[in-house]
Amino acid sequence: MVYKSLPRAFNSAELSHDFEQVSERAVTCLRHLSLLSQVARPQFTRANQLTDGLPITLYATALRTMAKEDVKTTAPAKDPELSEKDQAKDTKGAKNKNDKKDKPEDELSEEDLQLKSELEMLVERLKEDNTDLHRPALDSLCTLIRTSTSSMTSVPKPLKFLRPHYHSLEEVHESWPESDNKHFLADILSVLAMTYSDEGKNESLKYRLIGTNEEAGLWGHEYVRHLSTEIGQVYAQRIEQEQSTDDLLKLALEIVPFFLKHNAEADAVDLLLELEAIDQLPQFIDKDTYARVCLYMVSCVPLLVPPDDSAFLRTAHTIYRKLDKFPEALTLAIKLGDREMIDDDFESCTDPLLKKQLAFLLARQQIYIEVEDAGLADCLNNTHLSEHFISLARELDVLEPKTPEDIYKSHLENIRTGYSSGSVDSARQNLASTFVNAFVNGGFGKDKLMTTEDDSNSNASWIYKNKDHGMLSATASLGLIHLWDVENGLTAVDKYLYSNEDNIKAGALLAIGMLNSGVRGDGDYAYALLKDAVDEGNDTCRIASIFGIGLANAGSAREDLAEHLLPIISDTSLSMELSAIAALALGLIFVGSYENDVPSTIIQTMMEREDSQLNDPWARYLSLGLALLYLGKQDAADATVETVKTIEHPIGKQTEVLLEVLAYAGTGNVLKVQTMLHHCNDHINKEKEDDLHQAYAVLGVSLIAMGDDIGTEMSLRTFNHLMHYGEPVIRRAVPLALGLMCTSNPLLPVLDTLSKYSHDNDSDVAISAIFAMGLVGAGTNNARLAQMLRQLASYYHKEPNSLFLVRIAQGLLHMGKGTMTINPYHTDRQLMSPAAVAGLLTSIIAFTDAKTFILGKNHWLLYSIATAMYPRFLITLDENLEPVAATVRVGQAVDVVGQAGRPKTITGFQTHSTPVLLAHSERAELATEKYISLAHVLEGFVILKRNPDYMEEDE
Repeated sequence: MVYKSLPRAFNSAELSHDFEQVSERAVTCLRHLSLLSQVARPQFTRANQLTDGLPITLYATALRTMAKEDVKTTAPAKDPELSEKDQAKDTKGAKNKNDKKDKPEDELSEEDLQLKSELEMLVERLKEDNTDLHRPALDSLCTLIRTSTSSMTSVPKPLKFLRPHYHSLEEVHESWPESDNKHFLADILSVLAMTYSDEGKNESLKYRLIGTNEEAGLWGHEYVRHLSTEIGQVYAQRIEQEQSTDDLLKLALEIVPFFLKHNAEADAVDLLLELEAIDQLPQFIDKDTYARVCLYMVSCVPLLVPPDDSAFLRTAHTIYRKLDKFPEALTLAIKLGDREMIDDDFESCTDPLLKKQLAFLLARQQIYIEVEDAGLADCLNNTHLSEHFISLARELDVLEPKTPEDIYKSHLENIRTGYSSGSVDSARQNLASTFVNAFVNGGFGKDKLMTTEDDSNSNASWIYKNKDHGMLSATASLGLIHLWDVENGLTAVDKYLYSNEDNIKAGALLAIGMLNSGVRGDGDYAYALLKDAVDEGNDTCRIASIFGIGLANAGSAREDLAEHLLPIISDTSLSMELSAIAALALGLIFVGSYENDVPSTIIQTMMEREDSQLNDPWARYLSLGLALLYLGKQDAADATVETVKTIEHPIGKQTEVLLEVLAYAGTGNVLKVQTMLHHCNDHINKEKEDDLHQAYAVLGVSLIAMGDDIGTEMSLRTFNHLMHYGEPVIRRAVPLALGLMCTSNPLLPVLDTLSKYSHDNDSDVAISAIFAMGLVGAGTNNARLAQMLRQLASYYHKEPNSLFLVRIAQGLLHMGKGTMTINPYHTDRQLMSPAAVAGLLTSIIAFTDAKTFILGKNHWLLYSIATAMYPRFLITLDENLEPVAATVRVGQAVDVVGQAGRPKTITGFQTHSTPVLLAHSERAELATEKYISLAHVLEGFVILKRNPDYMEEDE
């Protein structure tokens, strides 16, 4: 054997000690050694053992000599016509090329070489005519491919080595007759095609469909993913060519369970979405996969176009119902706005305690369902909201009433003495204090201006410090102070109902409506007390009572109220103000519900009224009342939009824009946002035509994008452009749009932007910006914003209008002493409250003509915000609905859609004991396993059940 002569050769070289001139024999031996490594593995190992212990210098020198000889043998024959220099260059180039070419071959380890030769041998066997060898060869190929492991970044070795043979294997497949072996080879080709076939040929799928129908998952995850991509592409082609897609759907339904089992829920959903078969998903879902699948599906909804978006929600709803997850299912039913589905979910729940939890969820959205159980009715009617709110205030030690001065902190404003803002008791300042007092002490039932302990005359003294229409707002502020507390509120307001002063009486009527906002008592007190004033008395009382009915019944969709108020809209002999307020009240009552006579009556009135009447600033509330009926209804508003286009007066255009805006509110529909921006693009000559619809279009951008983080971010950039290049009417609406988009969510960039606009040369822009600052900070007590507003108060101390709005913004900022929110989104920002949107828009639309409404005699429109006010608390209740303290972690919400494992849903958390306050972007979770929550989101009222498996830790 050749390897036995190797040590002797080395030894003779060692004895001569002439390392530079290694004997040719030693070099030859080394050559044999390298050959052995490729031919006879056992012998090579033996030879290696024999050469162990040889001097390393000798070994290295021999290798160097071999390398030199290699170069000589591989150098190309010299071309006689080339100069010596060129030949030298060529030699060098050839050497480099060969080095590069040989390098990958040299880098292959012995195992790789063996694998390569084995694969080549198997391919040769398949090409032979002997069919007996085909099956074993296919089995071997299959085993080698399936067992090959690879890193995330490299192709598995068998696939790499089989690359040159792909086309020859295709030919072999074509030449074979129909048999099991042919199907088996098709399976293998399907896997190989993953890396070799040309783009667009979809050969993996082609061979898969003619293969053995063996489970695709056996070939690995990457193969299944590749296959699902090709299924989507081929499906699209076949639909275009109107061919059958049944085989693709069958294959997809085999792949989906594999994805679900291997934590690739997103891939499973995407595949069925591409095949328009998302309704097939629920059959594969179980208790282990439902949470991740539904979370992904619901997160996809803002990115989908109709009808896919509602199909996703309905499928997720079906999955939740299949697993008896009623709170999650009800949330999606509310999101879909499907009343039948909501009723069905509520009625199908058999657990009485869980049903109460569902009732709390419905009450938050102001959806009323008639039930016989008194306990359940209390939950549905928000009966104990005031009681729990007061107990929260007691817990947080904020029961003590605050005066407007506590909020203004005038001593911190740098106004030089002698430059103060006129007399302390000026009517405008007192009116501002009325609003601040109402917002700050809202819901607490106590304050230091209106509900003092002394006799009734001193009670009235603050009301008489206001002039005329100021008295209306002052009396009405009682409704906000006693918000949700119907019993005590009615007692406090009652005495003013018999006042001889019309404004005071009107204020009392409005107060009754306001304190019933969001709650329902045993009797329908609000309507019983207000209905008589609707038809008789002077216009001020009628308007206040109609608006009060609207606030008290927002979202209730009561037909009896429509019958009462519709004649007021259609009577053209009445003032525009009365008709508009009646339309607005019905808009609030039937918000998001258009299947009645209200839309036709409002449109009829618009067509019948004289142009001079439609030019009245109040006419915009006719448009708003109509648009509110279609809130979130998308396509359903199309017919009405077409009808409104026939109105020649500019109000037609305004109503058309408002209808589109509200129909797509909160959907994030990009096409509608573009439509709104197109409206803003026109440069209109205000003297010739009306440009109010552009202001609505700006508000529309924020209303449509609201609730979608990406949409919000993009809108903020768009508003920046509009502010730079827009017409005055657009610039005035931009701050309001910012305020609407970020209500009760004081983002720093938005605050800084609004702060800049609040110093604008155009006083209307500044006024809008100041009010928007109030909206953005509403109920947050944000210290930075409080400082900004104090600086603005000293900046505008000589301008009563601007100062009035700075004060109102300060009142909004400290709303409910920092315990409330007016953001329409709740339940972990999944649901939008229609009543809250309606209330916010009512006050924001008033700012499109602030001088007529807010700075004129109609500042009481600010009270429409009452429908959006709600405590931002988390209160945990036990099984008897009594408050129970539970340990919770509160932190910034983290988006965990599609993340592997069990990622943390909150970050930077603090541990508290309930009740706690939650900011807009915060989320809570139970810190211990002592209780089990019946709600899927810890927000508002949450019922906790004791965990029977929980063991108390030893102290």
